[in-house]
Amino acid sequence: MRILLLEDDSGIGKWVHSSLSEAGHVVDWVADGREALASAATGDFDVIVLDRMTPGIDGLSVLKAIRASRNTTPVLFLTAMEAVEDRVEGLEAGADDYLTKPFASSELLARIAALGRRRSAVSDAEPVKLKSGDVELDLLKQTCVRQGQKIDLNAKEFRLLEVFMRSEGRVLTRAMLLERVWDINFDPTSSVVETHISRLRAKIEKPFEGTLIRTKRGAGYVFEV
Repeated sequence: MRILLLEDDSGIGKWVHSSLSEAGHVVDWVADGREALASAATGDFDVIVLDRMTPGIDGLSVLKAIRASRNTTPVLFLTAMEAVEDRVEGLEAGADDYLTKPFASSELLARIAALGRRRSAVSDAEPVKLKSGDVELDLLKQTCVRQGQKIDLNAKEFRLLEVFMRSEGRVLTRAMLLERVWDINFDPTSSVVETHISRLRAKIEKPFEGTLIRTKRGAGYVFEV
């Protein structure tokens, strides 16, 4: 895979670059947030790895700008900011995974491989469109339409709705959603799932008639048309 790496620590950057290269990946390593943002805008990457505390523009701002441009490339945060609030903030901004320093190179490689497989699965999956009732998702164009009206979803909201539509009629627990949408397990007291479901409901239900995502008390959530 082709990987964009933002890491300003020369020692860590050299080690990560070497580990990824030895595993067969092609790595573009930059040390400044502005360079990372410019590279993400012009390059075709399979995975983007971001440190958070970087010169120029911090990694979180880089991620937000990437997602604002509707770039859905999987993003992994690789950072020393390990507090639960930091991880939640990163995931809610659109990160697909979050790995804290220090870390083992084997785990980094495994997480990157998982992100790459998921990206390939979405790209190669048939069909490229999902339709449930009056809701339609285009997985290639990353667009959502209900009753003929286009709905603006961010990357995580789109992924969450995709998971729901692929499991229509089946109960999805909070743990299942964390695994399938965020690919990570963290403090169970986090409200990231509830927050994103609330935002998704406001966009796909409130302007229209009919509830789509139902809460099953004590069980989880179910998408029903």
